[in-house]
Amino acid sequence: MARPLRLVGKLFGLTGNIGSGKSTVARMFAERGVPIIDADGLARELQTPGQAAYNEIAAAWPEAVAPDGQLDRRHLADIVFGDAAALRHLESIMHPRIQKLSRDRADAYAEAGHPLALYEASLLIESGRDKELDGLIVVTASPAARIARVVARDGMREDEVRARMRAQLPQEDKVRLATHVIDNDGDLVATEAQVDRVLAILRS
Repeated sequence: MARPLRLVGKLFGLTGNIGSGKSTVARMFAERGVPIIDADGLARELQTPGQAAYNEIAAAWPEAVAPDGQLDRRHLADIVFGDAAALRHLESIMHPRIQKLSRDRADAYAEAGHPLALYEASLLIESGRDKELDGLIVVTASPAARIARVVARDGMREDEVRARMRAQLPQEDKVRLATHVIDNDGDLVATEAQVDRVLAILRS
């Protein structure tokens, strides 16, 4: 049986669809002393040249390898988000490795005595990992705000953003599974107030 991810006093999931501001909320929790296990950061580690995940991805999609040998993550995303079978293949390569590495990080935080940590991942529910956790924080924002943020942040076209939105579980479905919801449609002060409220509950 695979060992569970729940290896610290409390381990909550933090998720939100593209453009919701999930990473901004994670930073706010980190500034308040909560360790963050970032699934996207783990994926970047695993996709560096020399890693087994990189080798499998490069073999499957050689066109996603840049001239300098690094993986062109933007190009890879363009490929898989337009092809359901390709996305499933990429997930089969990445998810087991991310699971193992995230559990190793959770072990390290447990050994350091942290009573609370957050596991930040966009596809937390889609991958079924929310079931391993003590609860789930979902960051939300209106579709218009999410699209505008991603276009401004990444220089993507609106149709590209919408394609990625369609590949994720609808926001309202995630909210139904949430233990806590943080509405990130307002200004940062309003979001920080919600983070403080949720953190007080989690630490109680």
